[in-house]
Amino acid sequence: MAAEVVVVGSCMTDLVSLTTRLPKAGETVLGQKFFIGFGGKGANQCVQSARLGAKTSLICKVGKDSFGNDYIENLKKNGVSTGQNVIVIVPGANLLLNFEDLKRASDTICKARVLVCQLEITPAVSLEALKIARASGVKTLLNPAPALADLDPQFYTLSDIFCCNETEAEILTGIPVGSPEDAGKVGRVLLERGCKLVLLTLGAEGCMMISVEEPIPKHVPAGKVRAVDTTGAGDSFVGALAFYLAYYPELPMEEMIRKSNCVASVSVQASGTQSSYPYRKDLPQDLF
Repeated sequence: MAAEVVVVGSCMTDLVSLTTRLPKAGETVLGQKFFIGFGGKGANQCVQSARLGAKTSLICKVGKDSFGNDYIENLKKNGVSTGQNVIVIVPGANLLLNFEDLKRASDTICKARVLVCQLEITPAVSLEALKIARASGVKTLLNPAPALADLDPQFYTLSDIFCCNETEAEILTGIPVGSPEDAGKVGRVLLERGCKLVLLTLGAEGCMMISVEEPIPKHVPAGKVRAVDTTGAGDSFVGALAFYLAYYPELPMEEMIRKSNCVASVSVQASGTQSSYPYRKDLPQDLF
């Protein structure tokens, strides 16, 4: 079966130390806990979508080392299709994903319902993936993170959905986001640059939505929960949104956002990144 959600992006291995505070310059502090986890925006978003039940594929590159081998096994355990692996023995393998790799994976992209991209790989490669998807009528979702102040203008016009957080929005537009009014200003600037639909995630405050069809910003709040670890919550939201776009395309966008907020709010109630992402079976069934 062809993957419905295809992600072109990064895989990272997280080395995490927990301490009561950060050390000062020249100081050593004792940590209470250390663990290794699976991260990277591309893989995070893909795994969350897969855990909700999406048929997914991840187009990425990992190193030929224990981290890379473990990551491939992690993706398989999460039901993510990895296909034929192209591996290299260099640090920063993510940056070696190139146009030839995309060409080999173009059939996978063209058969998808949704393509998800970010900027943790070479931006030009993400841009090319968006072009391939757009040419085949595949819906495109861009999470422009880490944000670039000089982002290629084509990213705005090639993204059906442009989803960023407050920090990324400020880097992209120069407008600090401290209120819903600021979020509206950011949204309008991004629409002027060619975006069709802008989603501005606001952490515990939920999400602001603005589009060409509905130019008046609409706030979609998130439920109040006790957060344990917010790492990767934005990726949980994007992965969930990709799932709903692919499998429930008839839902109003506001409802997709509300449901994605619910999924992400579950992820912040546990430690770790991918380890905190909920499976479909553990979520309220009214989300499906």
